[in-house]
Amino acid sequence: MSDLLELKAERERKLSRLVSMGVDCFPAKITLPGERILSTMAKNNLDESRNLEDVLLAGRIMTIRGQGKILFVDLQDGAGKFQIVLKVDILGEDKMNLFFDNIDTGDFVAFSGNLFVTQRGEKSLEAYDYQILTKTVLPIPSTFYGLENEEEKLRKRYLSILLEPELKDRFIRKAKFWKTVRGFLEERGFVEVETPTIETTTGGAEARPFKTYHNDYDLDVFMRIDIGELWQKRLLAAGFEKTYQIGKAYRNEGSSPTHLQEFTNCEFYWAYSEYREGMQMIKELYRKIASEVYGRTKFTIGAHTFDLSDDWGEINYVDEIKNRTGLDVFTATEEELKDKLKELGVVWDGDGKERLTDTLWKYCRKQISGPAFLINHPAYMSALSKHNPNGLTSQVFQPIIAGAEAGKGFSELNDYRVQSANFQRQRELLEAGDEEAMMPDFSFVEMLEHGMPPAFGYGFGERLFAFFEGVPIREVQMFPLIRPKDELKINKKEIKVATIILNKEYNLEKWQELNAAAHLGAGFAGNIGKELFYKKEIMTKDGKGISLNIQHAIIVKQAKNKNQIFNLMDNAQKEGIRIYSFTKEMLETSNDKKVEEITKSKDYEDIDFLGVLIFGNRNDVDNLTKEFELHN
Repeated sequence: MSDLLELKAERERKLSRLVSMGVDCFPAKITLPGERILSTMAKNNLDESRNLEDVLLAGRIMTIRGQGKILFVDLQDGAGKFQIVLKVDILGEDKMNLFFDNIDTGDFVAFSGNLFVTQRGEKSLEAYDYQILTKTVLPIPSTFYGLENEEEKLRKRYLSILLEPELKDRFIRKAKFWKTVRGFLEERGFVEVETPTIETTTGGAEARPFKTYHNDYDLDVFMRIDIGELWQKRLLAAGFEKTYQIGKAYRNEGSSPTHLQEFTNCEFYWAYSEYREGMQMIKELYRKIASEVYGRTKFTIGAHTFDLSDDWGEINYVDEIKNRTGLDVFTATEEELKDKLKELGVVWDGDGKERLTDTLWKYCRKQISGPAFLINHPAYMSALSKHNPNGLTSQVFQPIIAGAEAGKGFSELNDYRVQSANFQRQRELLEAGDEEAMMPDFSFVEMLEHGMPPAFGYGFGERLFAFFEGVPIREVQMFPLIRPKDELKINKKEIKVATIILNKEYNLEKWQELNAAAHLGAGFAGNIGKELFYKKEIMTKDGKGISLNIQHAIIVKQAKNKNQIFNLMDNAQKEGIRIYSFTKEMLETSNDKKVEEITKSKDYEDIDFLGVLIFGNRNDVDNLTKEFELHN
């Protein structure tokens, strides 16, 4: 930190010196002569047979090499890097010295000059003038400084994108992803619409919403959890036949590699159509996305390899669960579902047959690479779709890709009698404590009484893009939500504790357990810092200072298996309690890049957690860890 402060102070001195010389270090416009041209355009327009004169390039300086009479600068703009050559006999001694003494990497500078090819064949600009556009006081990090911490990379995403060209390329692909979706839908006559993001009821999906308050109306309201499903259906009743919307949804639930609280989704609705037509349309859409954005249809994601150009098989929801677990979800009781989940070592959240069935299916889907369509969902799993003639299953489908669902579509329910009964069932679930049950919207039922045409509806989102990229969904968001560094302030009335849980399932040797506990403690201390300390030292009777450890000892407990660890992390995440983890890969190698490489090749559920540390208010931590025995 002291090095950084010294660097900043030195750059501030340079800024002051430039200002005292009358240099505007933050001008509103470029005043240099020359034709403005992006560096890649310059590369494309320049060959060895001719030069381009009076060209203007502007960008951020990434490196400065050389000294004395010649300097070489790597300039990065929105199109790439380009070499700038500064010569004292062209610039003059005054401008050369001013540049050498006051310009740093990270500064934004414009250069006027002539494009040429060096003797080594490198295309460059020989500058005859320059203009400072932005003088920076903080340096650009490198691999040796500043951005080695993954959370810090996300917090300072602008620097990560600057330093990692492949990350910038990912977001360019994401823009193309959504452009392809829009083009596909509009070619087929769909109209883009806008619907409310603040609602009095969050109908259309089952999820815990973010709640807020409308001051002017004196009204409790919610951030939407879907992309206007019930609103778009109202538009079908209004005479629109094809609508779509791309926007943000918000769900106040846990995070995972495939789930975030804020995310971008697309939903569209097609009057006079049904789910079978929708399946064909989605197959065409996903193949087009793959071809347009990636130039291929075959992908490998974790342990799964799939080709979207293959035939898409159909998987029967109930049969698949029965084949893999031996349980018929139609006839199984809630207790039998729970017993099966316990037998499989699967952690579930919430009661009710809907939740338990869905959890059991999620266990089964992990082994399916796809592409395939999951069909014939139990009717009790969907409150907004039409049922099949047998009354037991719904006209619902979900594309299965790489062991996960990549969207959901169904024939829309337009019978007001059935919809009213379904909403009543959801109301009962809410009253019974199911926070993720759907809020009933009886004004929507009134709309159905006026009449809505039969229709097909579908929803998917940036999770599909994350699948194609083979990364967690947080990695495909430019600025994902990150806990601020100073968010946790010490409240003297609250006692906070840290507890380590070691996984006994792996039968680690004592030195390995100590290694895991030590790494967890070190990582925790490095992130938390002063939060656990209330005095730096205590004094002995004879005046000698003894440095303190932490305010409260770290308790070490033990878990029986990985499932207990997963359950603990899930529950801690929901409570907003900090979690630190130590995996098998971290024990096997000290090479951080190797650990990252191995981890990225696995799904979250396949990670071998040797131990975790959770930190939070004492009552919360004690409650979460009461089932674990002290480590022996």
